[in-house]
Amino acid sequence: MPQDTAQNATQVLDASPDGIARAAQLLRQGDLVSFPTETVYGLGADARRGEAVAAIYAAKGRPSFNPLIAHVASVQAARRYGIWNDWAECLAHAFWPGPLTLVLPLKPGHGISELVTAGLETLALRVPAHPTAQKLLAALDGPVAAPSANPSGRISPTTADHVLAGLSGRIAAVVADGACAVGVESTILGLAGDAPVLLRPGGLAAEEIEAVLGQPLAGRDLHDPLTAPGQLLSHYAPQARVRLNATLPRAGECYLGFGPYRGARANDLSLSDSGDLAEAAANLFGHLHHLDAQAMPIAVAPIPETGLGVAINDRLRRAAAPRDAVLPEQR
Repeated sequence: MPQDTAQNATQVLDASPDGIARAAQLLRQGDLVSFPTETVYGLGADARRGEAVAAIYAAKGRPSFNPLIAHVASVQAARRYGIWNDWAECLAHAFWPGPLTLVLPLKPGHGISELVTAGLETLALRVPAHPTAQKLLAALDGPVAAPSANPSGRISPTTADHVLAGLSGRIAAVVADGACAVGVESTILGLAGDAPVLLRPGGLAAEEIEAVLGQPLAGRDLHDPLTAPGQLLSHYAPQARVRLNATLPRAGECYLGFGPYRGARANDLSLSDSGDLAEAAANLFGHLHHLDAQAMPIAVAPIPETGLGVAINDRLRRAAAPRDAVLPEQR
């Protein structure tokens, strides 16, 4: 049975063999463990244990209709749970391990808890590249359901300190291993239909995927039912109000810039002084955490809608959306 983490301090484990072994032991017994990936820190539970997966929803305050990603150690492991096709083979060969999630039809006898799929007939699968995530998955020898390790709808965590700030006392442990290199969640592709569909932009640019596939990605209609994680309209949100496409801050606002900003004040930050989108993606959530702690509204500079800028703008639009903004099917 999972331990009552509300009555226990969250353990901070290092990425040593002993720390990884302890984290795997906690997962086996049904506890929740946060761990780093190259995108953000995930909040993991054994994807085969319904009670453990339910604890993710409870710890995050996450709606039960929002599916989770199952993280596995290899393509071979992914084949155990999803029905493979030529698109999956091509994309896995090109981009796994890495910041790409593939949504595939569930394989008969998969053994995955229905809470992971939110009752859908598809499963979101990912092979993360982070060495610590790889070691933990290998030590567990099983799939780990893991959304971002933050209270639902809030800013995603890119350090162990971010995890503890939101979930300390609610989870058994966090494996601390520095800051995440990519800094935004994985790109999600739907491969269960007639064409590959971009369900969520993320840490792998759509242009790179299209170059490998040799065809454009179809887009998701925002009025379609939820089919993958990260599709809520209001998500990744600071406590403070967020104003987008701001060339300058107003009185009483702190500023999140992009590129050179000569009027910078003590409370202002730049995602990238040089206008580098990869640097901006890596800094996005960490900078939002820092600015949110100032308890001031946040004005955000315009971000180019190209490459990783698509994912950055997607997260910023969700951060700025009204907190009751949900899809029609969720009302």
